[in-house]
Amino acid sequence: KKMKYVTIEKGLGPEGRIAIVRFDRGDRLNALSADAMRELRAAAQSFEDDPATSVVILTGTAHGFSAGFDLKDPEGRERTKLGLGERRAALMVGPRMCRAWYEMEQVTICAIEGHCIGGGAALAVSLDFRICGASAHFRIPEVELGMNMSWGSVPRILQLIGPARTKQAVILASDRISAQQAEKWGLAEEVVADGQAYAAAFAFAEKIAAQPPIPTMMTKTTVNRLAGAHDDLASHMDRDQFALTNLSEDHAEGVAAFMERRKPKFRGR
Repeated sequence: KKMKYVTIEKGLGPEGRIAIVRFDRGDRLNALSADAMRELRAAAQSFEDDPATSVVILTGTAHGFSAGFDLKDPEGRERTKLGLGERRAALMVGPRMCRAWYEMEQVTICAIEGHCIGGGAALAVSLDFRICGASAHFRIPEVELGMNMSWGSVPRILQLIGPARTKQAVILASDRISAQQAEKWGLAEEVVADGQAYAAAFAFAEKIAAQPPIPTMMTKTTVNRLAGAHDDLASHMDRDQFALTNLSEDHAEGVAAFMERRKPKFRGR
């Protein structure tokens, strides 16, 4: 099936075991609209019956991996007018995309250049490894917009960097986490020269693809199951917290301040 923003290339590397998934909306932001998220989810699911592929690289553009949820997406904006039941259903697009990538049997590597923000970071931590260009950075702006960080990402970030750094990364929403910091914290495995993230991810993929595929998959699945055993418990209320915080005065203020490029005034209301 032809996709608009996502291309899949299979059969690369040792024994043709590497696949590349490229996400490119043709602009600098590479934001996650509802359609883009459905395509990314479908891309992950397309590997379910593909034992010939054992490593999948996900890459954005040279400018950025993703600026996160697309605030201009009409489908996203319409959500605010929905009743609670419809809104809860609509809020599953992002979490389902992330879960599809997290649950893949293949080993997954994220090649990140430029910005990796909000929902982009949620997607990146759903993969096994992250390789960054030197100028790449992560940022999690949700709290500053008066919302919780959702899409099941908090437990996944916690698995990678521990409690204190997770609180720091999520609560201090304005702070950029540079590629170098990310590597130190355990949020990235490797930092390379700008423009080289994809090449480094491919070199890493080649090493993994050369291993026996069956125990490789078994190992990944075992580690994920153990590390993520309590993830559902921790994140089942994600979307309800999201629906709730979206009704707050602080959320309205956070978004208004962002749009007007001014400092927000939060009141805990």
